[in-house]
Amino acid sequence: MLRQYELVERVKEYDPDADEALLNRAYVYTVQKHGTQKRASGDPYFSHPVEVAGLMTDLKLDQETIITALLHDTVEDTLATIDEVEDLFGSDVARLVDGVTKLSKIEAMPENERAAENLRKFLLAMSEDIRVLLVKLGDRLHNMRTLHFIKSPDKRKRIARETMEIYAPLAERVGMYEYMREMQMLAFEQLEPEAYGTITGRLAQIRSADGGQVDAIALAIKQALAEAGLKVEVSGREKHPYSIWRKMAERHVSFEQVTDIMAFRVIADTDADCYRALGVLHTTWQFIPGKFKDYISTPKTNGYRSLHTSLIYENSMRVEVQIRTKQMHRTNEFGLAAHWAYKQGDRPDGQVGWLRDLIEIVDASHDAEELLEHTRLAIYQDRIFAFTPKGALFQLPKGATPVDFAFAVHTDLGAQTVGAKINGRHMPLRTVLNNGDVVEIIKGKNAEPQMSWLGFVSTGKARASIRRSVRLKEREEVATLGRKLFDEIAARLPAKIGKKAVREAVKRLELEDEDDLMYAIGANKLGDRAVMEALVPGSTADLDEADEEPRQDKAISIRGLTPGVGFHLAECCHPVPGDRIVGLRKTDAPVEVHTIDCLELASGIDADWIDLNWGKRSHGAVGRLRVTLYDRPGTLAEMAGLFAQNHANVVALDQTQKDHPFTTYDVELDVDDLAHLTRILSALRASDAVAQAERL
Repeated sequence: MLRQYELVERVKEYDPDADEALLNRAYVYTVQKHGTQKRASGDPYFSHPVEVAGLMTDLKLDQETIITALLHDTVEDTLATIDEVEDLFGSDVARLVDGVTKLSKIEAMPENERAAENLRKFLLAMSEDIRVLLVKLGDRLHNMRTLHFIKSPDKRKRIARETMEIYAPLAERVGMYEYMREMQMLAFEQLEPEAYGTITGRLAQIRSADGGQVDAIALAIKQALAEAGLKVEVSGREKHPYSIWRKMAERHVSFEQVTDIMAFRVIADTDADCYRALGVLHTTWQFIPGKFKDYISTPKTNGYRSLHTSLIYENSMRVEVQIRTKQMHRTNEFGLAAHWAYKQGDRPDGQVGWLRDLIEIVDASHDAEELLEHTRLAIYQDRIFAFTPKGALFQLPKGATPVDFAFAVHTDLGAQTVGAKINGRHMPLRTVLNNGDVVEIIKGKNAEPQMSWLGFVSTGKARASIRRSVRLKEREEVATLGRKLFDEIAARLPAKIGKKAVREAVKRLELEDEDDLMYAIGANKLGDRAVMEALVPGSTADLDEADEEPRQDKAISIRGLTPGVGFHLAECCHPVPGDRIVGLRKTDAPVEVHTIDCLELASGIDADWIDLNWGKRSHGAVGRLRVTLYDRPGTLAEMAGLFAQNHANVVALDQTQKDHPFTTYDVELDVDDLAHLTRILSALRASDAVAQAERL
């Protein structure tokens, strides 16, 4: 454990202006507050915050961050308060400590909900100041180093899984690869102990048998570059066990089939020297096609810059080589933390593009499952690069589509997307983008995100935004239906209902506002009797509790609502505008619309019935027909021609029976209304190709 004077000296080495007295006071404060508390290892508890502070000094972070690391557990685990911290150490430190404290575990929650709530608080605190993330990553890294002292295997696995799924990817996204690699290694040891033991054992065998081969290859690379006049540093290492295991799992190969276990790093002086070194290596040894990546001209989202290539060394051995400058190397290993060390005292801004996307996902996610799904999509996955027509670069996960690209550019653009051009050609929105594609988004003023997009989008931001938009539209349309039902209910009351009566009803029902009342009525959370009683207390006194709810006097129009959002057209009877319809209203579900003669209605469905009508000028639905054709050449084409002549688009066509000389098809058509569907049926029945046609 670092002693007090050692910690202060570390800070003063890179920040001579640091307040020595304040650092000393923070060290003493955490020792006093944690007192006799012990860790699972048996060490004094204060050794943990001191070690975390030491990790922050390795990153050369400012004194506020070092003090936050020292104090990060005091408010959670001792009698210290945020107000006390602010009095002693200032508002900046208090804000940071509060941010880290809010990330404490919520043990009472189920695992997924706890992980989601931790992540939600984590991201919101990060949005205030990214240094909160750096302290928390240091905290988690030190906890992982001492994880083996925890006696419960289940608890060790839970912490390791959370580290692997959340903390390691976040470390990667801010470019802290050293933290990411060590976290993955320690978590891998707990989650897959057999695989960890096997791979580390095999690596040890290779190390003992290679006779200094890694050093020999590093020397050969250095000599080849020196002969070309390049002064570089070269180091070699084995890939760490988790990286090898993941490659084995992804490629479904054995350890022996993983060819690039050794990796070498070339540190040059300038960007130009990096490219010169690459040229020398490619002319000295054979380069493996498809394995070259230029992250210098096109950095990763987290700022990572380097040249990556793979070469075939002697005896057909494959080796990976990374080429970068010293400054790139520090930034690559410690990410944003290293970047701030070069900023000469400028305060970190705490905002980066991917973090803003994550905060947007937090706002858009509906529950714990969604939040975890969306954020994992955002912080995992390999990336591709795509461009706007003006040359702006966007990084997206592999498998991304133009809809993902549109949401990456801006949430509003994603919401208004109606089409896309990829490399100048109109392409479907579900087209998977390739590296280097130029994507032009075509937008419409009245366009809205479609639920069907969830079937092909791959980014968390797009998925969260689409779901949020659909939820808002659904709530809005359910509230619109509720308002129509409310007007009908109010018309049955003995008194005229004004704004004041509505406000009082909202209070009596303990709702937020009038919109909440309308939504509750539309979603069947409130029955007619409850609404009437809230509007005019005593108005239902004459009604026997055993009686049915007072029913509506006139049909409610569903005009203006969207099929699939405000209501669902029942699959059993496929109602179309013009049919006599009723609605089944179940709690927290859109109204299900049936034709009045639907057989399903006679089956005793447990739901509230409401009388509906289509409203004037309602049009557009799917009509379903069963058509039996004579089994001879050209009859199917004739049926399709009849649909085209009557301006009906075929949604689905399914051959259900073949019984010579007849073939039967079930057909779903986009039709305007009942009259349109009837004309199509008449045309089919008049055709010599059709033996029988009927509506389903």
